[in-house]
Order: sequence, then C-alpha cells, then structure tokens
Amino acid sequence: MFGIRYFKATPTQYVFHYSRGRLRRQGRGLTFFYWGPAARLLVVPAASSDVPFAVACTTADFQQVTVQGQLTYSVGDPAACARLLDFEVDPNGRARGDGATVLRERLTHAVQVLLDGFVRQRALRAVLVERDAMNAEVGAGLRGFASLRAMGVEVLNLDLLAVTPTPDTARALEAPTREALLKEADDSTYERRNSAVEQERRIKENELRTEIAVEEKKRQIRETKMAADITIEDQRTHLVEMRSANDRAEADVRGYALEATIKPLRSIDWRTLTAASGGSKDPRGMIALAFRELAENAQKIGQLNISPDLLQTLLKAEAK
Repeated sequence: MFGIRYFKATPTQYVFHYSRGRLRRQGRGLTFFYWGPAARLLVVPAASSDVPFAVACTTADFQQVTVQGQLTYSVGDPAACARLLDFEVDPNGRARGDGATVLRERLTHAVQVLLDGFVRQRALRAVLVERDAMNAEVGAGLRGFASLRAMGVEVLNLDLLAVTPTPDTARALEAPTREALLKEADDSTYERRNSAVEQERRIKENELRTEIAVEEKKRQIRETKMAADITIEDQRTHLVEMRSANDRAEADVRGYALEATIKPLRSIDWRTLTAASGGSKDPRGMIALAFRELAENAQKIGQLNISPDLLQTLLKAEAK
C-alpha cells in the first residue's frame, strides 16, 4: 500500500536490497518491507546447481567426439557474482536479469574450452579410454578458471558421462572387436563341428572294429566247422577204407573158400557131377545132356533127325 512492499527470500537465496542506488541490506533468506518505487532487488542463488552439457570436440587425429556430462557448482561469493552479472528480480521474485542464464553459459563455455584442450592433444582411441583422466584434468582446470573465480563461482563436482564418436567412426572402431568376436564365434562353431566330426569318426571306427571282430568270430566259427567237417570226412574216409579193407578181406576169404571148394571138382567129369547132383531125373535135363553129347560128337555123326513132336513136347513142358 502506498508503494510499500514485502519481500521474503528462501534460505538458498542471497538478497541485495538497493534503495536510491545505495545498498541497504544483504544476506541469505532476508525478509523485509521496502519502498517499491526507489528499491532494486538482486537475488543470487546460493544453492548448488547442476549444469548438464554436451560438447563437441576434435581429436588430434581429426575425429569428432561428443563429451556429455554434468557440472555441479555453487556461488561462493554472491557479492562478486552480483557485481559481474545481472540477478535483478521484480517484487514477486521473478527474474528480470539474465544473470543465471549467462552464468550457466559461461560455465558451459569454460568446460568446452578445457575439454577441447584435453581432447585436441590426444588421438581418438586415447580420448575414448582416458575418461577418468579427462574428468580429473578438466575438473582441476575449472576450479582454477580465472573468469569463474572472478565471479565467485565454486565448482563442486564434474561428471563426464559419455565420450561418443560419430556413428560412422563408432562402427569403424567396433568393427575389429566385432570381427574378433565373430571370429571367436566361428572358431567355436568350427571347433564344435570338428569335435562332432571327431566323435563321428570314433563311432565309425568303433563300428568298423566291431564289424571286424564279428567277421573274425564268424571266420573262427567257419574254420571250426570246417575243421569239424574235415575231421568227420577223415573219419568217414577212414571208415570207408576200413570197410573196403574188410570187404576185400571178406571177398578174399569167400574166394579162397570157393576156390578151395571148386578145386577138387575141376578134375571130375561133368557127367559125374550131373549125375551126382540128380540132374538125370529131369527128362529135359537128360535130353539137354543128350544134345550136349551130340554136339561134342558132331564130327562123328553123319545125319541127325529130330522129330517135331519131340521139340513140341519139350516146348509144352517149358510152358507149363
């Protein structure tokens, strides 16, 4: 009312109250009434703040990388910062000046300068693997950066989250490792295949050895059977020879007996033998003997007549 206003700051805000160009009060978390038309209020954030960044840099071998990270800072000397940057606010506490934006830009610029100086001295591969060294060196450089010290800014922490090359470069860098991994996978596949082939070969060899053993057993069985057959045939041959020998001996015995039986009869006349055997009792036998006698004395016979009745009688008797 009548230009009198009330201002209440938070504990993380450092307030400067100027009236008619003179500093009336300053401090953290002030609460006061003031004459609005003649007052000017500056509020410097005293709490820690985070500034994310993504900085593009070029390495010593002319490869572009993007460094992403986050910077944590606080304003240690609000008076020095308020002298260099505009932190004026309206009676409602909304910022009129661009001090906070400029401060963040200067912090990002400082990070970019230090990162570029680090990256430019190293090749791409070194930059990608020396992130911890980069973080330590850039963090130390920020704490000693002259413009930041002049503004009373204190760097609390620096975290480098990623160092990323361009997509084409990243693929080129990944290629050796990817190819090595693929080669290892191929080697594993080939080794597995060779192992499978080796196992198959062993199985085939075992099968062949089994077949050879089976055939050897079959051969032994055949040889055993053949030996048994040969033994049997030998025994049969021996038996036949023995039978032949026995038959010959028996035939010799019978021949000898027959010869011994016939030998006394060779000197006896056949007529006597016929008479002794009783052949003279048969009329036909007697006629036959008569014809034989006639045949033996044919040279002495001049003429012989045999009646048909006699022959017919003999033939009838033969038929009966």
